[in-house]
Amino acid sequence: MNEFAIGGDLTVCRLGFGAMHLPTEAGPARENAIAVARRAVELGVTLIDTAHLYGGGANEELLAEALHPYPDDLVVTTKVGVVRTGDDWKYDARPESLRVQVDDGLRRLRVERIELLQLHRIDPETPLADQLGALRDLRDAGKIGRIGLSEITVDELARAREIVDIASVQNRYSLLDREHEAVLEACEAAGIAFLPWRPVLGAASGATNEIAAVAAELGVTTAQVGLAWLLARSPVILPIPGTAKIAHLEENFAAEVKLTDEHLRLLGN
Repeated sequence: MNEFAIGGDLTVCRLGFGAMHLPTEAGPARENAIAVARRAVELGVTLIDTAHLYGGGANEELLAEALHPYPDDLVVTTKVGVVRTGDDWKYDARPESLRVQVDDGLRRLRVERIELLQLHRIDPETPLADQLGALRDLRDAGKIGRIGLSEITVDELARAREIVDIASVQNRYSLLDREHEAVLEACEAAGIAFLPWRPVLGAASGATNEIAAVAAELGVTTAQVGLAWLLARSPVILPIPGTAKIAHLEENFAAEVKLTDEHLRLLGN
């Protein structure tokens, strides 16, 4: 598996794992989730994505239970900026709130520094300079290694980069969902890691005849074709497919699928 250096110095394998779907409630489902996380690392995953939003921090605690002390080459990235108020979730990237959220993430993940911390969503009620300034201060204090953004536009990325270095962007993107093509292109031009979420949803559940034909020719699944297409699409793409099943996990990380130029033409690259 080839690698990418996030922020120019944080090297990870390009195919990561999204932990969002791992159940956290006590019982057999949680034990299976722990087994899935551990199996991901056994398969060579060095980038795992989680967030405060996933279970209000329970997902972070699950990963710590499963994997701490972490292997030296493992990066667990988390996201802040969305908080629970009563039964609802809302954007909250006020500086004072971000400081609390980051401290809570450090505690739940059992680390002293989060190597990649992403703003889950830009808070429309808080000036962008205040949001990113708070994260920059936390980085300078040693609590954050690098700063990323999620679900942003090209303009928002440009404005953010005037305030602080941006190491990653996490937007929805897949073989059948290319709405954020321009954001990907901006990231590629700047050498910024692009972590597509829902990277195989379209290819797995609504495969076109072309995807199905390529999968049949190669003897693989349509989801595997979707991941191979992402890895071939741009060197800055780091897919983070998620699953709660070991069989699906192992399928995603089976021998790397090689797409030919003809395959890529057929898939519309």
